[in-house]
Amino acid sequence: MSETQDTVRRTLWRDGCAVSGTRVLAEETAVAISYNGSTHAVLMATPADLEDLAIGFSLTEGILDDISAIEGIEVVSYDRGLDVQVRVTEAIADRLAKRRRSMAGPVGCGMCGLESLDAATRDLPPVAAGACFTSADIARAATSLEAFQPLNRETGATHAAGFFMPGRGVSAAREDVGRHNALDKLIGHLLRNGIAPSPGAFVVTSRVSVELVQKSVVAGCGLLAAISAPTALAVRTAEAARLTLAAVVRGRSFEVFTHPHRVSQGAVADVA
Repeated sequence: MSETQDTVRRTLWRDGCAVSGTRVLAEETAVAISYNGSTHAVLMATPADLEDLAIGFSLTEGILDDISAIEGIEVVSYDRGLDVQVRVTEAIADRLAKRRRSMAGPVGCGMCGLESLDAATRDLPPVAAGACFTSADIARAATSLEAFQPLNRETGATHAAGFFMPGRGVSAAREDVGRHNALDKLIGHLLRNGIAPSPGAFVVTSRVSVELVQKSVVAGCGLLAAISAPTALAVRTAEAARLTLAAVVRGRSFEVFTHPHRVSQGAVADVA
């Protein structure tokens, strides 16, 4: 497996003075995800926990509905990147082949664009998770996530996604240079260990884009909390899918944008 960080020389300018030294940087590597020998996607990712990434990506991108369809995973290193080779059942392989054929045409990008637009605004099943959380749970999760970010402490350049249960704090987390990759890695880790996301919640260190909402919903998680703000589309998507979206978590303060019934603790004031 490739190293996740590198030390490079740099010149620091401060108060008009230059000082030579070094800085630790996060690595970013091209990672292909292939199914039965055919490449499906290439991501720029932190080269760690790639089996988790492949499993989480496969579920949240609709490649498969259950990880039992995965027969094996092997990570192969090449000069220019890594290939996560996933072996799936013939039924999944046939479905992927049909999808690739439907995207083929004399002008491939046009057909790919139509497929990608459909995927970007895909319909989601409503979240059925009934777990509820106190305001303290959400604040504690955001704070405790810092302890699960050793790579970010070294580099200041990675995102994290954590899983927490009511009253228990963060129990698992994954880091990556890409916020979507971090969440996919976390979901993959949970699935590999037989942990259902529905009794808990996700917390992320980034803004909330619509993809993070989609991935949380597909995983069956009922609450997504984030350090930064959501996009308007993310809020609309979370509302339609019945996902509770809490964002702008700062200490004991945060904002709930959708389905507040999963968050409780005393009366909630209506503050503009």
